[in-house]
Amino acid sequence: MRYAVLRRTALLPAVAVAGIVVFCAGGAAAATVQPHATTFNVKDYGAKADGKTNAAASFDKAIDAANKAGGGIVEVPSGSYLSSSTVHLKSNVTIQLDAGSTITGASSGYDKPESNPNDKYQDYGHSHFHNAMFYGDGLTNIGFTGAGTIDGGGHLITGNPKSGQADKIISLTRCANLTLSGVTLKRGGHFAALINGCDHVVSDHLTISTAGDRDGWNIISTTNVTITNITDAANDDALVFKSDWALGKTLPNGHVTVTNAKLSAGCCNALMFGSETCGDFTDYQFSHITITGAGKSGLGLVSMDGAHISNVHYDDITMSNTQSPIMQKIGTRKRCGGSPGVGSISDIHYSNITGTKAGKFSPTLWGESGHAISDVTFDNVHLDLPGGSGSVSSGVPSNSGSDYNPNSIGTRPAYGFYLHNVSGITFTNSGFTFDKSDSRPAIIANAATGLTLDHVTAQAGKADYDLGLQQVSGYCLTGGTTLRLSNSGSTEKCSS
Repeated sequence: MRYAVLRRTALLPAVAVAGIVVFCAGGAAAATVQPHATTFNVKDYGAKADGKTNAAASFDKAIDAANKAGGGIVEVPSGSYLSSSTVHLKSNVTIQLDAGSTITGASSGYDKPESNPNDKYQDYGHSHFHNAMFYGDGLTNIGFTGAGTIDGGGHLITGNPKSGQADKIISLTRCANLTLSGVTLKRGGHFAALINGCDHVVSDHLTISTAGDRDGWNIISTTNVTITNITDAANDDALVFKSDWALGKTLPNGHVTVTNAKLSAGCCNALMFGSETCGDFTDYQFSHITITGAGKSGLGLVSMDGAHISNVHYDDITMSNTQSPIMQKIGTRKRCGGSPGVGSISDIHYSNITGTKAGKFSPTLWGESGHAISDVTFDNVHLDLPGGSGSVSSGVPSNSGSDYNPNSIGTRPAYGFYLHNVSGITFTNSGFTFDKSDSRPAIIANAATGLTLDHVTAQAGKADYDLGLQQVSGYCLTGGTTLRLSNSGSTEKCSS
């Protein structure tokens, strides 16, 4: 094992970790560093790699020994291990899954779900954490690393589990300094990984395969996250950021970077904010991401429960086979404790986005009256939509304020973007095409303030116009944008 030499840099605070000092920006430890860390082989604690004998108690013994020693690595050598009861994680312990190792779940024997007085504010799976293959609460300096696999084996529950059943592989609450790298998580039931209330999370080359189950990785009420080189193929949401009331209070979210991701979601959302959105979200950077399918949104961002979402950047994203390539929505569900109001979405930026076979739900920005989505930019965004629609009313479609899904809004009257209750929206060097001729215009903006289209093109369909403006105050078409215009109750204003 190789260890980096850490040198003190001015103004960086010191944190003691496993007997040495780590200096890190932001005032907190970024990772566990254990020079000459002691290794605790699970076989030395009775684990048998026969795929038949329950090894969970042996894992617990090895974890306990590593924890009591001040920290260490619990090694899972190559082989097949059955884990038919919950493994209890502890601080300063890393589970190392060697290449060729597989831990497989069972249909029963796990810790029962704990009671939670906040059940009503989120789905059952989000409200209970004990009923998992691996569980921990309030831990620091923990991780799963190596090249092995944890496989639910098709035994974990995708709905509400009964006592003794598990519905997730990894379940962590209130953790700090988590590493989740190199391993593969398969057939996770409701979740491959569920973390809530954590801080400083690092993941590299993680593989999630839950396309026959439900969610991939739910990152809830968590700050300071760096994810690189993730492959996440889920059935429900693949990689999703949420903030719920499961821990009984509003917690912060943000300072997240995701780079080099391959995502797909069979029925639902590939890269998503929400729907649980109690606490505010800020500072998210997504880049170099490929999305190969989403039964709902490719890039979804909703504020349903009062959250203020801001400073989100998407760059170099390639999408295909999404039912809704881009969706933002402010909703009025307010499913949180306290007295949540209506949230906001602002300072959101899309650059270098390509979408093909982009689905039946037109890309949409939907704000609420008095709660406009604001300051959103689209730079070099090119979407190819299916088209093929006949004429529909150009009026505002129906909407369910308590539903976040793309189909919660009726048929959009534009084949490209539909903008409703928005402010400060800019499209630059962008274009929209369709596969089949469409009777709708490319873009409609309704109840908007400050709309700029600079070097924007759109394939002309059967409609008499390409850009419909309905009560838009201060629009500007510049840079050679020559879309056919329908102007109703709108005023033009271009900055000099």
